[in-house]
Amino acid sequence: MRILQVLPALTSGGVERGTVELASELVKRGHESYVLSSGGPMVQALEARGSHHITRPVHRKSLASLKQVRPVRRLIRELQPDVIHVRSRLPAWIVYLAWNKLPPEQRPALVSTFHGMYSVNRYSAIMSKAEHLIAVSDCVRQYILDSYPVKPDDVTVIQRGVDTRTFREAPLDPDWRRALLADYPQLDDRRILLMPGRLSRWKGQLTFLDIVARLVRDDDRIHGVIAGGLEGGKVHFMRELEQRVRDLKLEQHVTFLGQRSDMHELYLFADLVCHLSTKPEPFGRTLTEALASGTPVVAYERGGAAETLQACFPDGLVPPDDTTAFVHKIQALLGKAEPAIQIPERFRLEAQTEATLVVYRQLLARHGKSAA
Repeated sequence: MRILQVLPALTSGGVERGTVELASELVKRGHESYVLSSGGPMVQALEARGSHHITRPVHRKSLASLKQVRPVRRLIRELQPDVIHVRSRLPAWIVYLAWNKLPPEQRPALVSTFHGMYSVNRYSAIMSKAEHLIAVSDCVRQYILDSYPVKPDDVTVIQRGVDTRTFREAPLDPDWRRALLADYPQLDDRRILLMPGRLSRWKGQLTFLDIVARLVRDDDRIHGVIAGGLEGGKVHFMRELEQRVRDLKLEQHVTFLGQRSDMHELYLFADLVCHLSTKPEPFGRTLTEALASGTPVVAYERGGAAETLQACFPDGLVPPDDTTAFVHKIQALLGKAEPAIQIPERFRLEAQTEATLVVYRQLLARHGKSAA
């Protein structure tokens, strides 16, 4: 099969990493993999694993982006992919308008993945126009069925998979550890609580600081590490976080690492990972990656995070917004030598790839086409 995935850019983030990983797995299975985006630093990794990248400005949220419809239609005619897989709303609009004007016999199979529970409006509805929809969790599937006139049989749940060999089988590189401690000596011989994710109020970093302050009273070795860049350049929120650190007198107990490309190593370095989003998240890739690294996770029992922990590490769940229970759970888990973590098959990259290929093949069969 020749598969074209489409997303705004290949900069950083879970959708981007998932696109590159799926592309790599497709190549390993003998398929032709193409990705259309505006580019970014992850293009190099994509191409190094055998995929082809096509650069077009399909990322700008502007009416001017509609000028890309004709070039994309021309690209579809030239490339003749068997499947187009859209992963974001703006590229989905461009692709759909290009695809819909093709003669039916020239249209590739069209698949979309709902990576989130978008605001329900005409702009978001484009994701439901594909011939088959993939939801990254059960709660996202229910959101789709509640929000759009979609048949249940046209939605398949495929959890985002992780390559467990990458996360669990590779030990922490001693050179990496030495380099990290050279830059951040305050992390040496500490009990590290890691909070990954971009800096945004709804992600719960302020609550994380409050929790660290409570834990430090009983254990001076506790150190909170926040790894993530600012969402939309919201410098004022960073200043608010820094002020909260000062107010709580946590200067010696909290470190901001900014945007990182070495999350695998950070998961292995940490003693525990915290997930404190104030609203349901669709999936929570960071949770699966941390658990695949053997690091326990504590999270509120809601949304996709709850689905992940219920399957992989139910001992890490606490009632939503109950910070006291969160503190007690951390204390209990830090006292355990070996957390009981299991990664079911459906959360593994191999299973995600095979399930996605099943969707592709079934859709091509509906088109009367065979799939290799």
